[in-house]
Amino acid sequence: MIYTIHSTRGLRLTILGIITAFIFSATFALAAADPATLSFQYGLTALEKGNADEAVEKFSEALKLDPELVSAYLNRGIAYLRLARFQEAVTDFDKAVHLSPELPEAYYNRALAFSRQGFFDKAREDYSRALKLAPKDWEIYYNRGNASLDAGLPKEALQDYQKARQLNPASLEVQHNLGLAFLSLGEADRALENFEEVLTRKPDFSRAYFNKARALDLLGRKAEAAAAYRTFLQRANPATDKTLLQKALEHLEALKK
Repeated sequence: MIYTIHSTRGLRLTILGIITAFIFSATFALAAADPATLSFQYGLTALEKGNADEAVEKFSEALKLDPELVSAYLNRGIAYLRLARFQEAVTDFDKAVHLSPELPEAYYNRALAFSRQGFFDKAREDYSRALKLAPKDWEIYYNRGNASLDAGLPKEALQDYQKARQLNPASLEVQHNLGLAFLSLGEADRALENFEEVLTRKPDFSRAYFNKARALDLLGRKAEAAAAYRTFLQRANPATDKTLLQKALEHLEALKK
């Protein structure tokens, strides 16, 4: 089983056509703004605050007033994604692509929506489209690598992670998932190198202990693998690593036998 770590930045919002990689507030002269802009800004504020239902309502109001407001389709799609309303998200991203086919964020976010549904081939196609428009964006390579790995294509994933690492050598998530690609290819020694480098740079990167243990187990270093699993159990986040905690206990039990 693959335990990929997906993008920490994740979804990409736009503010009235200005592309941004992060969620942030825009400064509007609200009193002078037109009604569509006002509704859009209220929707963006709701999305920033984590209120996806309110965001959908406000973006929908904006689109009634301006049916060609691309940023409203894009951000409403993100709100739908946060509500796990995947098909509605894809429909909005489709509309954004139709209205603005040169916008890489539209393909990027649609790819994320496809991945959430397990449509990894469609996700990889959209990431590839986004890369044609933004060929230096490390995160698109990274997430296309994730989709490839989830689709059972570790060689393709490895190439994308290596490219992402060239563009952003500081990313620990890229380094970690590069190790996963090597692990999937049966190259446990090279996988171990990557997991250990991650832990050297960030000793509290708990999931790297789990995958380090898997690599050590494959290399026949059973005692070290058991120790790595125990460290993972001590450092894991119960909220986000629940499945892996159970797996670690199962692996530890198997190592004892």
